[in-house]
Amino acid sequence: MSSDPFFSDGGLRRGRLGTAHLVFFTVAASAPLTVLGGGVTTMYAVSGNIGAALGFVLLAAVLAIFATGYAAMSRYVANAGAFYAYIANGLGRAGGVAGSAVALAAYNAIQIGLYGLLGAIVSDFMSAKAGLDLAWWVWALLAWVFIGVLGVLRIDLNASVLAVLLVLECIVVLIFDLVAFAHPAGGSVTTSGISPGQLFGAGFGAVLAFTIASFTGFESGAIYSEEVKDPRRTVARATYIAVAFTGLFYAFSAWALTVLTGPENAPQVSGEAGPGVVFGALDQYTGAVVADIANVLFITSVLAALLSFHNGVARYLFALGRENVLPRFLGATSSRSGAPVAGSLVQSVLAVVVFLAFAVTGRDPVIDLFTWLSGSAAVGVVLLMTLTSAAVVGFFRGRSGPETLWQRAIAPALGVVLLTAVLLVLLFNFDALLAPDTASYLKWLLPAIPVIAGVLGLIWGAVLRTSRPDTYRRIGQVSEEGLHEPGLHSAPEADHWVGSRR
Repeated sequence: MSSDPFFSDGGLRRGRLGTAHLVFFTVAASAPLTVLGGGVTTMYAVSGNIGAALGFVLLAAVLAIFATGYAAMSRYVANAGAFYAYIANGLGRAGGVAGSAVALAAYNAIQIGLYGLLGAIVSDFMSAKAGLDLAWWVWALLAWVFIGVLGVLRIDLNASVLAVLLVLECIVVLIFDLVAFAHPAGGSVTTSGISPGQLFGAGFGAVLAFTIASFTGFESGAIYSEEVKDPRRTVARATYIAVAFTGLFYAFSAWALTVLTGPENAPQVSGEAGPGVVFGALDQYTGAVVADIANVLFITSVLAALLSFHNGVARYLFALGRENVLPRFLGATSSRSGAPVAGSLVQSVLAVVVFLAFAVTGRDPVIDLFTWLSGSAAVGVVLLMTLTSAAVVGFFRGRSGPETLWQRAIAPALGVVLLTAVLLVLLFNFDALLAPDTASYLKWLLPAIPVIAGVLGLIWGAVLRTSRPDTYRRIGQVSEEGLHEPGLHSAPEADHWVGSRR
């Protein structure tokens, strides 16, 4: 492999990303304009909860607690497999393989589902503005080519593309917020949309389900830990910034929507107009040109999320291939760009096969492809974060270091409790993410996908333990130029699961 002019075993290129780059990747993954135009409007329509804006603040607080232990452990574990390596080093190697399977299922699901959303909105926009009436999957294919090309180029180039797209879409969201507060329903700004009493009422479970889906991607900073300039601090900083920014920004924008429509009208108007609540207001108060630009940025918002998740999946595959948990060729990187080219190509192939299968069978790109897979991904990500919080407790048990008791034990333990509660609420309210006429078996099958993947990963980890012990010992290893402190090692020689040696 190393003799090939394009493929290399040289690993990822270090030192190319700073804190700002990671913030762009993590925030772009959650796609602010897509959250406002699609997620927030749907949340109001489905839940009927007019205090839903505070749901973003509530979940951000939970995620900040999770981030405390996550950031503390990031000082010692630098591995492109991110959660895979965290879980392997804290809960045991077989657990790490299970975590990697959950991660691959979740991140592939959301990335592939986004092709359906992108294809649908581009098809509608081009039909309305240019009279070009093409099927959604044609536009999805064009986006697929674009993402595939960027996926094998330099990671800092990817970050630059995301930076431009993210800044522009945030400007559009801010313009909408200003429009909303300048033209409040009834002539005055009301705080009912951010009232705790309104949030903890009917539809709270559905609100939590939608806010979880909106945050998906914030936790992905550790995926790039081998490519950052300062591994000890960059991941932690980027994660805290991403949580604070998205939580407050989304809450403020969701509140702005209720100010514009009137809190009591937000569910009905959102149900009738959907994204039109946002783009219609921009058209009415700022003009057609700004509205058209906003629609284009809505498209690029989804494109940015596609690129972010694609890069994440490619690096998971790279880490697993490098350690021989999956076929070794997945550990190949480009000799020119340092990108995980094999993982990128495999993700691209998987994506095109799945979304074309939905197209061939006549499935709706949004109601079926996007909604089904994004809901499944949300379950997987929360499950991953729960396991990672438990891994932090296991990792720091019996170890000395500069971390406080809050960072090494109390916060991650509390994170396990809170994230388990969030996961249960999401599972019990999963049908809120689906169309009313969705087949009943999908209401349990879709959230079961990442769980099944985790069980299969755990079994594969056990197989590796007995059949390929050398490979098993290398699972979750810390990057050679990583973050070792005296006395700290990669995955423990004696595996443990939630702190119990076995």
